[in-house]
Amino acid sequence: MQETDAQTDQTPPPADDTGAAPQQAEPVTSDIPGEAAVTPPGQATPAQGESGLSEILAVDGLRQRGLELWAWTQENILTLNMLIQLGLLLIAFVPAIIFGPKLKRLIEKHVRHRVPAGILRRACDALATVATLIALWITLGIFMSFVGAMDASNGLLSAAQSLLAAAIFIRLVTLIIRSPFWSKVAFYVAWPIAALDAFGILGDVVAQLEAASLTLAPAEGDNAAVTISMLDIVRAGIIFAIFFWIASFASSLISRQLENVEELNPSFRALLEKILNFALPIIALVIALQMIGFNLASLAVFSGAVGLGIGLGLQKVIGNFLAGFTLLADKSIKPGDTIEIDGVFGWITEMKSRYVAIRTRDGHNILMPNATFIDEGVVNWSHSDRAVRIHAPFGVTYNQRDLRLVQKLATEAAAEVPRVLDTPKPVCNLMEFGDSSVNFDLRFWINDPPNGISNVKSEVMMGIWERLHENGIEIPFPQRDLHIKSSAVTLPTLTEAKVEAAE
Repeated sequence: MQETDAQTDQTPPPADDTGAAPQQAEPVTSDIPGEAAVTPPGQATPAQGESGLSEILAVDGLRQRGLELWAWTQENILTLNMLIQLGLLLIAFVPAIIFGPKLKRLIEKHVRHRVPAGILRRACDALATVATLIALWITLGIFMSFVGAMDASNGLLSAAQSLLAAAIFIRLVTLIIRSPFWSKVAFYVAWPIAALDAFGILGDVVAQLEAASLTLAPAEGDNAAVTISMLDIVRAGIIFAIFFWIASFASSLISRQLENVEELNPSFRALLEKILNFALPIIALVIALQMIGFNLASLAVFSGAVGLGIGLGLQKVIGNFLAGFTLLADKSIKPGDTIEIDGVFGWITEMKSRYVAIRTRDGHNILMPNATFIDEGVVNWSHSDRAVRIHAPFGVTYNQRDLRLVQKLATEAAAEVPRVLDTPKPVCNLMEFGDSSVNFDLRFWINDPPNGISNVKSEVMMGIWERLHENGIEIPFPQRDLHIKSSAVTLPTLTEAKVEAAE
């Protein structure tokens, strides 16, 4: 009976008259509260404790990745070699703290006072400041040699040394150059390189930069194609920055040495400085391109087109640049000259590649383009001789009969001013019989125009005023005589007008 019942239970239900297979029963739900729903046959029951949030967050995937990360950590981080490197890294601070201050005292006592003041002195001070970091870097290098001799990995020590080298480099640049621009350049260059080297992907990045190339000239005949890679551009930029800084330092050093050469006149000295400031950066760029193996001859056509475009777009800049060389070559003006141009009076303090700096008596610095001196002309009060003649015109009334006395008083007033030269002597000439006065022109010489023209002229004219009034000589104001020939209006007499005014 049991076997029969089992066979009966295992027998599939009969098909309907159409021969179609019977459909699965729909899940039966209960309307009674608290009664569990009936799960249809063949449908998997959800695991107890799981929720929809775990499916959204992909907990299983996160768990798998966490296990993989833990396995990688056990395999690469939590190893005996890594623990040894970490211990050596901590131990390296001990000799660095001990020998760093000694290295600093050695530099300050035996090296600093032997180098000249300037950038070399700042370099010694900078090395003394980072002496402890340098000692730590040397210690890490020694430990890396020991670990490498044992055929063990030294990745952690190498990464720490790379980051430490970047910190030392940035600190030295900041202390030696003292330029915010170059400090930022060092920061944004050194740290990325050190980080890439610390993670061991610097070689891959270099390979990618070298693979990314730009064809400047295609292959023609026996000539190979000229290409330049991104690595060449980066390398050229770094080398150019280094050589440009060296060129700037050399230019400033040579300029200071030229100032001590008394045989050179200011004009020739300024010309040499201008040539150095123009030539040294170009030499630095050529050296940078040659060091990366770039063929400059391949840019002949390209540079010609670029030069033409730059020449058309920067006509005024190039014109001022060439005008500066012309002014220095013909020695028409030079630093220290007292000049007057376009209503500006002052003396030249600097002659740059684009402009001339003029300092006025008011303390203003006016930057005048070089081309202005050639196009409009300039009055150079001290071109060949600092002695200049100044005019002081004045007039006296027609009531003065003794005009030679006026000349004598004017020359004596000029001679009493300390800045007026005794030779040539002051001269007072009668210029004309004007409408309201007899006009004179007092002429005198000075040899210090940088000290001002208007002030000495003012002193002379004040002396003339005082001497003329002491001798009762009047300096008239403009006068006109009014003659009325005829008028339809009856004018009152002068007496009547006075009476009316009194009333």
